[in-house]
Amino acid sequence: MKIMTYNICHCAHFVHKGMDYPAFADVIKKYSPNIIGLNEVRNKGEEEHFDNQPQILSDLTGIQNHLFAEAIKFRGNNPYGNGMLSTEDILSHQVIMIPDPEVKKYDGYYETRCILKVKFKNGLTVLISHFGLNPDEHELAVKTVLDNLEDSKCILMGDFNMTPDNPLIKKLGDRLVDTAKYFTTPKFSFPSTGPEIKIDYIYVTKDIKVKSADIVPDICSDHNAYVVEIDF
Repeated sequence: MKIMTYNICHCAHFVHKGMDYPAFADVIKKYSPNIIGLNEVRNKGEEEHFDNQPQILSDLTGIQNHLFAEAIKFRGNNPYGNGMLSTEDILSHQVIMIPDPEVKKYDGYYETRCILKVKFKNGLTVLISHFGLNPDEHELAVKTVLDNLEDSKCILMGDFNMTPDNPLIKKLGDRLVDTAKYFTTPKFSFPSTGPEIKIDYIYVTKDIKVKSADIVPDICSDHNAYVVEIDF
């Protein structure tokens, strides 16, 4: 089985600058993943050029099952958050909100975030999230993730906006296996036109066997997609 995490930047092509749903669908189809976690996803709102993006990508890829998890209403009434596509049958799903800091300690941009937690009929549980930019947001995101992990057959993935040397990333590593350890050479995911840092992750519980892991080179979003092959 193949797992992919992909920050799709609401399907705006990083080079061509326009909306390009077929290009994003082609990247997904190229690697034949069974479960795809999506970050920076839009749904239908007031802006006419946005629609239900998981549905659009589902139609273009032929991957039947799709979900959207709203974190915020972007610019008033435009649903924005995380999404998922899957060839696997869904048993249940929930949207878990990550609390905002009560007091904002930094001058950076703050945004409410969420986790999409999906249970599949095959026994897997997958958590998909996109963490905030500030350290106090990171702390709350990691705590919320740790509170909602399952002890077995569990996958955590997404754009965490933290590099591997961040102590909070190491907290996740105390509970889960970072599949980056299976890269054949060091790999980076951002920016896609010349990757210099790794901020996208796929973690698994120790009972899941990782057969391969790779950050793929296709330039479409501002992030590269990250693909892992597993057995469980």
